[in-house]
Amino acid sequence: MSVTIKSPREINLMREAGKILARTHNELARALRPGMSTWDIDRIGEEIIRSYGCIPSFKNYNGYPASICVSVNEEVVHGIPSKKRILKEGDIVSLDAGVIYKGYHSDAARTYGIGEISPEASQLIEVTRQSFFEGIKYAKIGNHLNDISSHIQAYAEKFGYGVVRDLVGHGIGEHLHEDPEVPNFAQRRKGVRLQEGMTLAVEPMINAGTYNVCWMDDDWTVVTQDGSLSAHYENTILICQDGPEILSLDEV
Repeated sequence: MSVTIKSPREINLMREAGKILARTHNELARALRPGMSTWDIDRIGEEIIRSYGCIPSFKNYNGYPASICVSVNEEVVHGIPSKKRILKEGDIVSLDAGVIYKGYHSDAARTYGIGEISPEASQLIEVTRQSFFEGIKYAKIGNHLNDISSHIQAYAEKFGYGVVRDLVGHGIGEHLHEDPEVPNFAQRRKGVRLQEGMTLAVEPMINAGTYNVCWMDDDWTVVTQDGSLSAHYENTILICQDGPEILSLDEV
């Protein structure tokens, strides 16, 4: 395993990538409405990313055909946008996006409700988001990767949710996916010791039911095995002297 420590120059580029990605998510959130297609979301997202002079990280990555992964309801991740897939009132939609700014990636995901959603869906979205923050409380120099992973799992499971095992977070930088893998569930090993300058994409994927998932025939879309709702929340973080810095979050 080769975990890269980023230089001050690289960190500054990743900060800028993160700011642009945060703005992209904020603009997409404002655009969401019943009646729009998942293809519309992808088109808008790509336009926003390119308007900042960035390249969408996901477009043609390992053959993925779009810029924004749009996953609806029981879809966990990697949903392929389609003109035929129309969002309706009560749906939940997970948007996973990445940008490349001057050769450096940022990666972040959010789950949103479309119009009025059920209390159960609303709770799932909020718990998934909060599980990220519970995990990164432990993203400190000298701690181990498993400190993050185990606390994400512990928080989500308090609510009876399933923490997806088949997909994990990752290191990030010049490449979209770098070492180390960042699970959202406890490991037998402690994992790498966290050092200043590490950049990680931490991304809880939480199901309302079982943690088991399966792949659809398109070889991309991952869905819950039991058909239950799923939510996704991700940010790119930097390990710093005084705790983690979230590079891809701008809630203003």
